[in-house]
Amino acid sequence: MSPNPVTGVSVPTGLGEFDLGHLAFWARPEAERMAAFAQLRQLDQPRFIPFINNLPFTKTNDGLYALVRHADVVEASRNPKLFSSEPTTNAVFDMPPWLAPFFDSMINMDDPRHSRIRKVVARAFTPRLLAKLEVDLQRRAAHIVDDVVAVGRGDFVTQVAQRLPIQVICDMMGIPERQYDYVLERTNIIIGFSDPEYTGISRDYLIRHGAPGRRHIIPVSARLLKAGLDLIRLVRRLGEQRTRHPQDDLISALVNTNVDGDRLAPRDIGTFFILLLVAGNETTRNVIAHSVKLLTEHPEQRALLLADFDWRIGPAVEEIVRHVTPVIQFRRTVTGDCELGGRELHRGDKLLLFYSSANRDETVFADPERFDITRTPNPHVGFGGPGPHFCLGANLARQEITVMLRELLTRLPEIHTVGQPERLLSFFVNGIKRMPFETGR
Repeated sequence: MSPNPVTGVSVPTGLGEFDLGHLAFWARPEAERMAAFAQLRQLDQPRFIPFINNLPFTKTNDGLYALVRHADVVEASRNPKLFSSEPTTNAVFDMPPWLAPFFDSMINMDDPRHSRIRKVVARAFTPRLLAKLEVDLQRRAAHIVDDVVAVGRGDFVTQVAQRLPIQVICDMMGIPERQYDYVLERTNIIIGFSDPEYTGISRDYLIRHGAPGRRHIIPVSARLLKAGLDLIRLVRRLGEQRTRHPQDDLISALVNTNVDGDRLAPRDIGTFFILLLVAGNETTRNVIAHSVKLLTEHPEQRALLLADFDWRIGPAVEEIVRHVTPVIQFRRTVTGDCELGGRELHRGDKLLLFYSSANRDETVFADPERFDITRTPNPHVGFGGPGPHFCLGANLARQEITVMLRELLTRLPEIHTVGQPERLLSFFVNGIKRMPFETGR
C-alpha cells in the first residue's frame, strides 16, 4: 500500500488490483475507489478491463476500456456516430434478446430512432403538465416533512428520500397511489440486480466471485424479468385506458401525441417508464439521501447554504450531483477505427464512461475531493456528458432536490444522519439503501 499523490489515501500499488468489473472493487470504501480512479487518470491511455459474463446464451469472455478522464468522457458523449449507444448503454455485456423487450429504451438507441422517441416524449411534457407538477412537488414535500417532524428520527431513505421521486413519477404518469409500493418494489429489484438483498446471494459470495455465478443466473434473471414485465403490463393497461379516455397525465399525453407522424408504441411507453424509474426515481432519491449525509459531514457548508438558501441552492445542487454522481457509468460501443485519449480503438470495442471519475478529474476541478457548494465553474457530468443523451429529466431532478432540501432545511435545519449508511452493492448506481437520521429536536 502507498499513498496516492493526488488524494493522499493509501491504495494498492499494482494497477492490476483495480478490477473495475469486479464487485469486490465496488464494495471498497469510497475513498479507496476514488484514489484508485485518481491513479488510473494518470495513465497515458484508457485501461482495458477484462470481464466475465455469466448470462446464458451470451459471449462469456469480454472486456471494456475504462474512460476515467473528464475530457475522454465528454468526447465520447459528443460523438454518438463514432461512440454508439447501441446495442446498450446500461449493461457491460450485450443485451441478450430475452432481456431487450423490457429494458431496451431510447437510452439504448442512436438517431434517428432516438430523436424520434425523444421528440414525442418532450412534446408530451406540456406547460399544463409542468405547472401541475410544480404545485404537486411543494405539496408532497411539505407532507413528507410533516411526517418527519412527527416522528423525529428513523430511516431517511424510506421516510424521505425515496418518497418524493416515486410519488412524482407515478403521479405524473397517472398511476394510482395504491400502486406506488408495487412500483417501488419492482424498481428496487431492477436497480439491485447485483446487491445481496435483491439477488438472494450472500454478500461474501458476490464479493469473492465478483458477480452472481452461473447457478444463480436463472433465478436472478427470472426475478429481474418479472419486475420489468410487471411494470410494462401496468403501463400498457393504463395506456389502453387513456387511449379511450384521456386524462391530465403523462401516459395520456404519450399515447395520444403524434409528432410528424410518429407516436410511441405500447412497448416504447413501457420501457420509457422503466427508464423514468431508473433515471428519474433512483438517481434523484440517492442525491437527496447523499445531500443530508454531505451536509452532516460538512457543517460549514450547511451553515453557508442556510445563510442564503435561495442564492446558494442552485450551485449547491450542482456540487451535490458532482460529488455524488448517482449514475456511476454508462457504456458506448465503437463503430469504427479511431483514437481516444491516446488509445487506438477498433469497431466493436466497448467503452465504460465513468462519470464518477470524470467528476473528480483534477485537471478540471480544483481540489476535486472537497465538497464546496460555491464551486464555480462546475462542468460536471452527473447528468451525463454533452450530446443527444444528456438527461432529459435533469431540470426535473434539480427541481425535486431543491424543493425537498428547502422544505427540510428551513423547517428542520439541524436534521442530520447518525452512523454510517447501508450502501447498495452496485457498479452502476451510487445508492444508499438505508440511512439513520435524527431531526435534532
